[in-house]
Amino acid sequence: MSSPAPTPQGPAPFLTIHTAVVLLIAVVIGLIAGGLTFLSGGAVAAAVLAGLTAAGFSVPVLRSLIG
Repeated sequence: MSSPAPTPQGPAPFLTIHTAVVLLIAVVIGLIAGGLTFLSGGAVAAAVLAGLTAAGFSVPVLRSLIG
């Protein structure tokens, strides 16, 4: 019996599936938080800050929950 030919290994992916899912969900959370802040009467700068803060704080939580 002959062994099967080895499959060529391509370059490693830039992002793993886990990282891509975590970042995508964090962006959605940030957009929702920023949008709700803006719709509640906040200034655009406050909405952007709220969205960035929500996205940033959600990354470690999502990383531990997903996976």
